[in-house]
Amino acid sequence: MLWACFHFPDLPLMVFSRAELACRPAVVSSQSLRPDVVVANEAAQQAGVCAGSSIAAALALEPDLTIHVRDEKAEFSALRAMASWAGQFTSTLAIEMPNFLLLEVSGCLKYFRGLKPLLHKIMEGLLELGFKAAAATAPTATAARLLACAQSGAVIRAVGELPAALAPLPLSLLPEAQSASGTLAGMGIATVGDLLALPRDGVARRFGQKLIDAIDRALGVLPDPRPLFVAPDQYHGQLELPAPVEDTEALLFAARRLVVELAGFLLGRGAGITRFRFDLVHEDEAPTSLVIGLLATRQSDHILNVLRERLSRLQLPDRVEAIRLTSEEIAPLQSRERDFFPASARDSDASAQVFERLRARLGDDAVQVLALNADHRPELAWRYAGQPASHAVAAAAGLPVAAGARPRWLLETPEALPEGPSAKALKLLDGPERIETGWWDGARCSRDYFVGRNDQGEQLWLFRDRSGNWFVHGLFA
Repeated sequence: MLWACFHFPDLPLMVFSRAELACRPAVVSSQSLRPDVVVANEAAQQAGVCAGSSIAAALALEPDLTIHVRDEKAEFSALRAMASWAGQFTSTLAIEMPNFLLLEVSGCLKYFRGLKPLLHKIMEGLLELGFKAAAATAPTATAARLLACAQSGAVIRAVGELPAALAPLPLSLLPEAQSASGTLAGMGIATVGDLLALPRDGVARRFGQKLIDAIDRALGVLPDPRPLFVAPDQYHGQLELPAPVEDTEALLFAARRLVVELAGFLLGRGAGITRFRFDLVHEDEAPTSLVIGLLATRQSDHILNVLRERLSRLQLPDRVEAIRLTSEEIAPLQSRERDFFPASARDSDASAQVFERLRARLGDDAVQVLALNADHRPELAWRYAGQPASHAVAAAAGLPVAAGARPRWLLETPEALPEGPSAKALKLLDGPERIETGWWDGARCSRDYFVGRNDQGEQLWLFRDRSGNWFVHGLFA
């Protein structure tokens, strides 16, 4: 086995800052009567604020400091969201509080062309989500966690390399050593290597078997089981905005974080989104909800483009404090047969995506597509296919096409030719094609159709009725 561990030391701050464009001085404070700084961002550190400082001292150094109260529930939700997103890389993963994400990657190395490209792809994806991590890889999950916590960036592939890799790590990284940290420090035992040099029986008697077992799990001597993460059936993501927003355009940066998270969740499930809800949370008003339907897709850029169009038409009743994205309906994506020659590859979803963006911009009822209708009368041989337009395209594709030449443009009302084709210098090229039907529904049609050309070279679709009257019914492209 090979475990990749991602450590998020600044997670308490990331849950508040990932929706923020500018890096303003900010800290996370503890929940106590005399709060102190848990995490400080880079801008605050440049002003002299550091973890462990009191909030009063931090404000003295930086009066414009933004202070967030630690939200452990939000941190746990963020870890779950990252695990759901990381399901696109492996199905075997785990989360460990307070700030660790573990992925078993041995089974997917060949697919991603090696460990280095895989780690690079994961790290880039986490940055796109708004999270910065320290990573390490080892044959056991505990060793990977220790190495990531030490921010060593180590890549250990063999169990035999673990003793040398873990020996210089401080014992303080082991939760099982916390209760005995003072005694161990007094004995001069500061690293894992120092502890390993002591007699095992003596360490077990004095400090407990749990400490020895933790070391053995890290070294691969004992099994290292842990509960695996199971992704939820539906995606739900939420972001608190750093400041109230009055313009919908300013929501797109934060919205992109959630959309990318959703795309990873869908990729891990082999599914596409067909309907999602985007909620804008206000302070004094009920949330504004947008429900958007799509052809099954997991392309984050397309989802964001459709969302952008819908937001551009929205009038906000109040300032937005937070945003939520919820998948209401997902569907499996069908595998597609690829073309033999890459040059002939086409995006079959391109037309559907254009329809969806137009509907998002103009409204659901403003954009419709046409579908064939099983009727020989030309004016009744088509219909509005209804909504959603992308589904209508798919439905229309299976209808039979009428035989014979048909114009691209059909006149809404046939134009009469009182003196016939000869008066307009029309030359008949093809015909007649007789269409006689509709006697059962009161709209009887009895016509002989011809293709004609005028002196300007235009091709027209003409017909003559039972009375001998001529009409122009359509124009060919």
